[in-house]
Amino acid sequence: MRVATDIGGTFTDLVYVNEDGEIGVAKSHTTPPNFEKGVIDVIEKSQIDQTAIQTFIHGTTVIINALTERKGVKTGLITTKGFRDVLEIARGNRPDLFNVRYKKPEPFVERYLRQEIDERLNYKGEVVSRLNKEQLKDIILYFQKENVEAIAVSYLHSYVNPVHEIETVKMIQELWPEVAVTASHDVTQEWREYERTNTAVLNSYVKPIAASYVNRLHTKLLENETHSQNYIMQSNGGTTTFSRAKQTPINMVESGPVAGIYGAAVLGEIIGEDNIIAFDIGGTTAKCSLINKGEVKVSTEYFIEKDERNAGYPIKVPVVDIVEIGNGGGSIAWIDDAGSLKVGPQSAGALPGPVAYGQGGTEPTTTDANLVTGRLSPDNFDYAVDLDKVKTAIKEKVADYFDLSVEEAALGIIRIANSNMLNALKLISIRKGHNPRDFSLVAFGGGGSMHAPALAKELGVKKVIVPVASPVFSAWGMLMTDLRHDYIQTYIKRLLQVDLKELNKEWNSLEAKSLTQFKEEDIDESRVIFSRYADIRYLGQEHTVKVPVPSGQWTEETILEVVNHFADLHEQHYTFKLEGTPAEIVNLHLTAFGRVMKPQLKKLSASSGSLEQALKETRQVYFEEVGWLETNIYHRQLLNKEVQISGPAIVEETSASTVLYPGQSLTVDEYGNLIIDTGGE
Repeated sequence: MRVATDIGGTFTDLVYVNEDGEIGVAKSHTTPPNFEKGVIDVIEKSQIDQTAIQTFIHGTTVIINALTERKGVKTGLITTKGFRDVLEIARGNRPDLFNVRYKKPEPFVERYLRQEIDERLNYKGEVVSRLNKEQLKDIILYFQKENVEAIAVSYLHSYVNPVHEIETVKMIQELWPEVAVTASHDVTQEWREYERTNTAVLNSYVKPIAASYVNRLHTKLLENETHSQNYIMQSNGGTTTFSRAKQTPINMVESGPVAGIYGAAVLGEIIGEDNIIAFDIGGTTAKCSLINKGEVKVSTEYFIEKDERNAGYPIKVPVVDIVEIGNGGGSIAWIDDAGSLKVGPQSAGALPGPVAYGQGGTEPTTTDANLVTGRLSPDNFDYAVDLDKVKTAIKEKVADYFDLSVEEAALGIIRIANSNMLNALKLISIRKGHNPRDFSLVAFGGGGSMHAPALAKELGVKKVIVPVASPVFSAWGMLMTDLRHDYIQTYIKRLLQVDLKELNKEWNSLEAKSLTQFKEEDIDESRVIFSRYADIRYLGQEHTVKVPVPSGQWTEETILEVVNHFADLHEQHYTFKLEGTPAEIVNLHLTAFGRVMKPQLKKLSASSGSLEQALKETRQVYFEEVGWLETNIYHRQLLNKEVQISGPAIVEETSASTVLYPGQSLTVDEYGNLIIDTGGE
């Protein structure tokens, strides 16, 4: 049996698949701060035989929570003499240009804990000044006196030659084996001194937190006699082992969300859809990503806490290109100082949760609004729902202010939430030069299928796909992932002047490094597959374009092919290409997959059941522009393949509802996915 668990802001999800290909799901409440308890709770709720678990895959929000809540450990930084303030200087970019009170982000390491050392390499990686080991001993003693729990080491040009960082880490481990330590070259070998240093610092900042969490989870699994192969989801869309995750936990910063994106790509491949917008609405956030021609885009241009007012903190590790906004089922509706209705980013979370939960929540949320408009049924909640209490909260907090009925106010909350989500969908499609009409929308998460049909129609997307196990689809995505490691090496060379022998040697070196790492993870070389990319730009430019490039030995013909491919991609991204301007490589990027056995999707068996047998009830549902409509409600589990439903209708399943608007239609494919025709042109 393969089991995947995913910790969200509100719920912890589980999906399992047995040797017959049968899929089962479970959902229980997230249990902060002891998140591992929620994992064990959901395993027990699923009633599976824990001793039969062969592979266990886990997605967690522990790292992003530790960073955003500043719950990491006291961290020190050792850096090249003259560069202790690189975290403070950061970048000159000012997102809030005309704000005279603008402040740069506060570094995660205070200045007195940023220590300099005599050592220097030049830009070629040649040693100019040797590492001063006596100074290093003094720094270690100083950090011990200051009760530092983790150390980051980041030296100038170590991405070319990490010799001094290796020496430093070795000495720290000899003199102070208890402290957590991170060398910048272990997390990234890409240039950009500030970004590289910040990434190393943040990895050290959360390293003891990650180790403690992973160890506690592992112990709990063993206590329950689960002797499985254990993996953790990474931000690049692949998995890694528990032990490796403890070394570079920063790679788990978007651990949970990206699994659903990767799962959408896998589902698209199975059902013949290679252009997909993956759309995930959970309890706290909505997340979306664009998959073009079957390829999930991965970037190292990732930030936390970045918005139109704040520069945020760069993390230079591979992360699936994802847009995330603070709108989900638990997002709170409120009125700002100007008298406008807003939804999110504040969330009621798991506790106290929406008013409907009856756990002390008093602020109306998107879930409450969907309940009042009939999109959700009180019968499908884990708690006894006091509908009058929900209506009173919406009346007092929203309806009375705007002199609206409770239903109109609830619909207003839904429309504001939809507007926020639509903006996010436009960011990853229209704003990136893609026509939404060329894509299908895969909707998942607890609220994905409820909002997606309306959003798709407005965006111009013709087809919405609601997958099997959609409420826990991120966990399902984990079951379909391989082990994955990304190796990015800065290598600045003009393409038409590059030494092919030297370039091929670099590619071979990266591949050899990956094979060594997979060997440590018990993955045979025959199961390793490589994908290559190069970050390329025109001479004189700052930005690069990530270009898929051929595997194997490069020749003169390969170079010309890559140059032409780069020019076409540059034109797609930026609307122009520069004929006659030399192109140069900035980074070599090798993605290595360690293939693992994945479950086969089971097709629906033929059934003689009718649509009437799947009819659960008929109830009034409040729709935009038309008001209350008599609406058929169906059990998803009882829908047979190729069955057709016309809107208005709602298809209910455990923890999710699919809302079909008037003029839209739905069919069930051979795997049990709901395929919605949005009625778009």
